[in-house]
Amino acid sequence: MTYLLAVLLFTSLGIAYVKGFDLVKRHSPDRLPQFCLLMAAFRFLILATAFAISIFFSDDRAETVRFAIIYIIMYVTMMVVTLSLRH
Repeated sequence: MTYLLAVLLFTSLGIAYVKGFDLVKRHSPDRLPQFCLLMAAFRFLILATAFAISIFFSDDRAETVRFAIIYIIMYVTMMVVTLSLRH
């Protein structure tokens, strides 16, 4: 269940980034660098909070370590995919 929620969170943040990028590019292209930095900070904050909550409520250390590794891989993948789609 935790992995499904993590995938849904990453997917929704990736879609929000792509849609927001298109919107900012259409209406104010000179604001794209600020949008990218703001969205990267927002994504990191949301994902770090979700990760901390997941670790806080976890009872099994081995499962937490596996989740952390998968979470980091999913974060890197999301960053690479969203940056390669829009740059």
